[in-house]
Amino acid sequence: MAGLAGRRLLAAVPVLAAVTLGLFALAAASPFDPVKQYAGDAALRSDAATLAQLRENLGVDVHFTEQWWRWLTSALGGDLGDSSTLRQPVAQVVTERIGWSVLLCAVAFVLAVVIGALLGVAAARRRGGLLDRCVTATAYVLQAAPPFWLGLLAVWLFALQLGVLPAGGLTDTDSDTVTAGSLLRHLALPAAVLALSQTPWFVLYVRQGVLDALGEDPVRGARARGLKEHTVLYGHALRSGLLPVLTLIGSRVPELITGALLVETVFSWPGIASATVRAATASDFPLLAALTVLATLAVLLGNLMADLLYGLADPRVAMEEM
Repeated sequence: MAGLAGRRLLAAVPVLAAVTLGLFALAAASPFDPVKQYAGDAALRSDAATLAQLRENLGVDVHFTEQWWRWLTSALGGDLGDSSTLRQPVAQVVTERIGWSVLLCAVAFVLAVVIGALLGVAAARRRGGLLDRCVTATAYVLQAAPPFWLGLLAVWLFALQLGVLPAGGLTDTDSDTVTAGSLLRHLALPAAVLALSQTPWFVLYVRQGVLDALGEDPVRGARARGLKEHTVLYGHALRSGLLPVLTLIGSRVPELITGALLVETVFSWPGIASATVRAATASDFPLLAALTVLATLAVLLGNLMADLLYGLADPRVAMEEM
């Protein structure tokens, strides 16, 4: 496991370098001028000399490769630059927001895995039955539903019509203090929507994995020994059927990040994804570069976690060959 983790971490270095270089190349090819985005309406009243000085101050007056190298050397020294949109150091922006995004994604991911496993086993238990057809059909419908649509629907139903949950934010309207109660109330809708957008994949994978496991000799042997159906399903079939799901974990991380970006925007959640939207729309490339590195690291770590879990669950897998 240590060897696999070490190889993946070494491979991550050129990947991160290539991703950040590509980001600066796209920024150079972009039709948006970061200087005019930074100055706003004042850029219309400024002369060429003022704009040129501002361009030099922002460090965008040189080739994108030099911009990338300056950013990379500064980042390695701990300086991620300053955000032009939030008027804060990038490190401070990331530190203040990343915890809320991790909380949202972690809760949603755990909910998606648990609910998906339970529904997948229930559907596989009565293959072709009413429950199986309902669960499978609902999973396919939710797969096609974009997270922002689910979020807007949840706001309309639970916040506007029923009035049982807040529509967004992190605190109540009459308070600026985050308490445990307000956090749970405001986290409920975005976490449920994000989990709902990820659950169909786990439902379908668990269902198919359990169906395949039910036809294997160990499961048939467990039934022949007279074990209870509950024990056969959750003690034997589910254990074998979860192996394909472990490989799904790594591939779902990019979708989880994308879904979190949309969900945080809909619910005004103060996480890192909402800062990504502002950085992209305002051409705030120092902040966008740091957020891109974080997203790439999350994907790489997700794939590493999936491989490690698979190797632990199946001793036949040789980790030195992964």
